[in-house]
Amino acid sequence: MFGRVLWKMLRSNRGRLAVAEIAIISGATVISALLNLQFDVEHKLTQEFRAFGANVIVSRANSGQALESGRQASELLGSPALMDQRPVLEQIERTRTPDVVAAAPFLYIVARAGGTPVVVAGTWLDQARALNPTWRIEGDWISARDDQAQCQIGRNVARQLTLGLGRQLDLDYLGQHAQLRVAGVIYAGGPEDNQVFVSLPVAQKLAQLGGADGQIEIVQISVRGTAAKIDRYVSQLAVGLAGYDVRPIRAVTQAEGSLLDRTRLLIASMVVLILVLTALCVLATMMALAMERRKNVGLMKALGGSISRIVGLFLAEVSVLGATGGLIGCAFGVVLARWMGERVFGASITPRWDVFPLTIALMVGVALAGALPLRLLGKVKPAVILRGE
Repeated sequence: MFGRVLWKMLRSNRGRLAVAEIAIISGATVISALLNLQFDVEHKLTQEFRAFGANVIVSRANSGQALESGRQASELLGSPALMDQRPVLEQIERTRTPDVVAAAPFLYIVARAGGTPVVVAGTWLDQARALNPTWRIEGDWISARDDQAQCQIGRNVARQLTLGLGRQLDLDYLGQHAQLRVAGVIYAGGPEDNQVFVSLPVAQKLAQLGGADGQIEIVQISVRGTAAKIDRYVSQLAVGLAGYDVRPIRAVTQAEGSLLDRTRLLIASMVVLILVLTALCVLATMMALAMERRKNVGLMKALGGSISRIVGLFLAEVSVLGATGGLIGCAFGVVLARWMGERVFGASITPRWDVFPLTIALMVGVALAGALPLRLLGKVKPAVILRGE
């Protein structure tokens, strides 16, 4: 009987109920889209910030501070703050997490190429692309970490030395000599355009800093995640690297964390505002319905219906409206989220299925909040209604 009466109530007054349903669907659509953005925005933003390169530096003395303050890498050349690569790299590998995108050691020297001084950066060449995703290259990336036959050069070096792809580059430093083939020309838009990138063993051989452990100057690490997550990783790594300077590059991590916080606050504010507006729309509709249904309530009471049973019937009605509107709005919200993601981030937002039950629950709650005027029906007196007053 309860189900039949509920179905009759939903079919009657379809015009007013449609207004409330449209309001719930509209609210659910926007809220679903915003929640999908909220859950996926961290991943998208951290991807965007990884374009800025490494955000964690491991060094000795003040090398990390020098890089963090924006000084050129060439200013660190000749620094006595060198460190053995084996213990540092082994500790980084032990504490590696899925959030670590790339890590590479660096050794900088100023060598001569045909009498012209050039900055040489020895590193793991296979990590260069992951550390610097915005770099463009003419030619090929070097996939072998310890390739001692090839190098990559910045565009300014290529222009200054009139070098092209496949040409030979001769480097001299402290009486040591190396012959390398140019595999690619890097277009970085920064100081890297003035550098020559070689494998770490080549740079260590030129600087006579090889040996069992080998010497490096800094390690650059790219870690995705929020500023708090990056700080936790830095703290964990610093415990195993006592005596070394392990620090995030604040200019990147703080900007990332600030943007994430502001985005979350904006989305949360919009969700609350939409919930309030939807509740007000449902409230207006339910007030009109409450006035129209006074006679029905009076008749139900005269026939012996309890107040709790009658109010429960009306609450079930608005709950069905909220659940139906929330479900339909979730489907539309996925489409809206993908459109917003493409316009804002240039990539589609991945739908989160846990948004569906959350959005439906919110819409049912909004519908019940908007049904508060129905509580007034409990005060209806059957005798007054039956007398036609």
